[in-house]
Amino acid sequence: MSQQKSKKTLINWDLVSVNPNNKTWDWKDLFYFWGVNIQSIIGFSLIASLYIIYDMNSMVVFFGTVLGSFLVYLFSNWIGKPSQKFGLPFVVLLRSSLGFNGAKIFGLLRCITGIFMFGVQTYFLSKAIVYLIRIGIFSFNPEILNKEIFLMFFLGLNIIDWFSLLITIIAQGFLFSAGMIFNRKIIKFSAITVYLGMILFFFSTLLIDVKSSSYAFINSLNYLSFFDKNNIAPLITVTGTMFTFFSIVIMNFGDFSRYVKNEKELKKGNLSLLLNLIIFSFFTLFIVTGADAFLKQDPDNLNRILTNPTDIIGKLNNLLVTILVLFFIIIASASTNLIANFIPSQYSLINFIPSSFSLKSSSITIIILAFGISIFWLTYFSQIGALSYLDTIGAFFGPLAGIMISDFYFIKKENLVNKDIYSLEKDGAYYYSSGWHIKGTYSLILGFIFSASTIWNSNLMFLQSYSWIIGAFITSLVYYLLAKD
Repeated sequence: MSQQKSKKTLINWDLVSVNPNNKTWDWKDLFYFWGVNIQSIIGFSLIASLYIIYDMNSMVVFFGTVLGSFLVYLFSNWIGKPSQKFGLPFVVLLRSSLGFNGAKIFGLLRCITGIFMFGVQTYFLSKAIVYLIRIGIFSFNPEILNKEIFLMFFLGLNIIDWFSLLITIIAQGFLFSAGMIFNRKIIKFSAITVYLGMILFFFSTLLIDVKSSSYAFINSLNYLSFFDKNNIAPLITVTGTMFTFFSIVIMNFGDFSRYVKNEKELKKGNLSLLLNLIIFSFFTLFIVTGADAFLKQDPDNLNRILTNPTDIIGKLNNLLVTILVLFFIIIASASTNLIANFIPSQYSLINFIPSSFSLKSSSITIIILAFGISIFWLTYFSQIGALSYLDTIGAFFGPLAGIMISDFYFIKKENLVNKDIYSLEKDGAYYYSSGWHIKGTYSLILGFIFSASTIWNSNLMFLQSYSWIIGAFITSLVYYLLAKD
């Protein structure tokens, strides 16, 4: 097979090493990156629930959050360093561990998950736009919403839903397919804007009743009996929960770290995750407790604490705050969709057929498939429990990270033959058995079994928060024992 044929098959300009002149990301860019990953409705509700709903010691939650973020920091450094060093996305580096065919197939699993979640997130993102449109129409003339055209539904969606869904999917496709230089601007804009929105939400809550909101916040902090042995299990739970929240981003991290200037900036930027969590946790806890103190004045709100920002603004009955918070939710949700789902799916899809896909064509493919998923999410996919199937596919992600960590650091000693990672020649370093590294594949499947057992086996479900780490550890250990000289 000629080298020319090999290039046509495996080389794609979007997958080659980043030009050193384009490695311009520093720790501040990674601060924005981690900020975007925590700035979501799910992140808001998760942190609020840990501090308030589950009635855990505040220090337990805080230190559990710190420990969870420290684990994320370690794994992000391990995954991010090879991509930063060689300028390659994660799925291309995977060729050195699994062979080019192994990287294609197992990378496709990440693509399937990313596209599906992109579609689901797009559906929920469009609902925020629906609320804004309805607010606008209602403010102009409430009677318009009672017209028959707004009461007709197809696939569970009315005309406003369809319009919002189309706007959302088209806007995301147009913005996200512009390339990483523009995506970097999106990430920075989103992180700063959403933090400004959190500050606005904070003062809106504070000024409702300064005394009661401040007292409620202080009262929510519990420092007593931190060293009680009964806090060990909750501490482990919180640590695992926070790690699980960020675990999907860890495997995708190499797709972004390839643009970081050097290892020093990489580690400093990853450490900013802790700073983001502290800032976001403070605003979240104050907003939830402060709003709750105000809402409890109404007897109808005594039964539960609201931890979802959309539920809170719905109760505050302030139109301006509602519009602004919805606007910030849209920005936060879209940027999270970009980082967690869109970009990883792009690289995985391009790697699957390098000779056919580009950033533009892969973006169009993702948009079309995700649009179909978002259309049928309400009436079909949500009804069959599709997310549980994705959890099973996700059980591969820890093992995929584990095999690359073991291979890069312990087997290949941080070396990579860059030309061979694009080669189909049989004497290439990563050709293995017709593009499959049997030892790597065997290790990966074994790690998947252990990881997935925490989902399938009811007796092991208490370990589900650590399924990613379990799969990564088993795979890395087995691979090292099989592949070492």
